[in-house]
Amino acid sequence: ELFSQYLSTKGVPNPELLIRTSGEQRISNFLLWQIAYSELYFTDVLWPEFRREDLFEAIYKYQNRERRFGKTSEQLKQEN
Repeated sequence: ELFSQYLSTKGVPNPELLIRTSGEQRISNFLLWQIAYSELYFTDVLWPEFRREDLFEAIYKYQNRERRFGKTSEQLKQEN
């Protein structure tokens, strides 16, 4: 929290989903601190061709993931 208060994104919630287009499977240090527990979605579709259907696919895949926030599936089971 101490570090976060000095970022330009101070007060903005961290993203839950980061979509990377163009087939690149890297984040290029984009929002590096803020996406520590975000789900990453990579697609080969280039940004100019990215359509509503592509967004819906990314959201669908996000909805079907197990959000663990740095924990293992086993740790989550033990908490519940």
